[in-house]
Amino acid sequence: MDRRAFFQRSMNKATHAVAKGADTYLRNRATHWIRPPGAQGELDFLLNCTRCGECADACPHQVIFPLSARLGAQVAGTPAMDLLNKGFHLCKDWPCIAACEPGALEQPQSPPAAPTLPRMAVARVNIQACLPYSGPECGACASSCPVPGAMLWEQEKPRIDPDQCTGCAMCREACILDTKAIEISSFDPC
Repeated sequence: MDRRAFFQRSMNKATHAVAKGADTYLRNRATHWIRPPGAQGELDFLLNCTRCGECADACPHQVIFPLSARLGAQVAGTPAMDLLNKGFHLCKDWPCIAACEPGALEQPQSPPAAPTLPRMAVARVNIQACLPYSGPECGACASSCPVPGAMLWEQEKPRIDPDQCTGCAMCREACILDTKAIEISSFDPC
């Protein structure tokens, strides 16, 4: 190996290590918010998002909002979803994705016969808070789930199938409790 090839190989390895470290750091940091559907990996998303706000403006249910500058210049103005207070309605024409000109949000590729819904977050039933687990009947969330097979009822108690659930939080929005029995969180970065 000549000197030039040695330095080129060393630079490539160093660049790869820095990019991998930055990606890991950004993915860990992104667990504090939930990106809109079709968002790329956090590093690619931040590199492509122009912070134009078009996706938030296009959202008919006002679920998407820009992150605050107090979170840092890296993410200030980038879109996130308020799934703790509102459900994401899984609009058929995906106006938020269609409005994203730089392509930071991408329509999931799937066969036309079986369209794939983007997975946005993780939803869980808090059995300590959920009324049917403590005795009284409820069922407020029973018909709220737009994804077939994502919310199951076993012995009149709700259960969320993590393989089917998109994390849209429609069940959380339907929950009648002040402290909601459905917990929504971002994906584990690992």
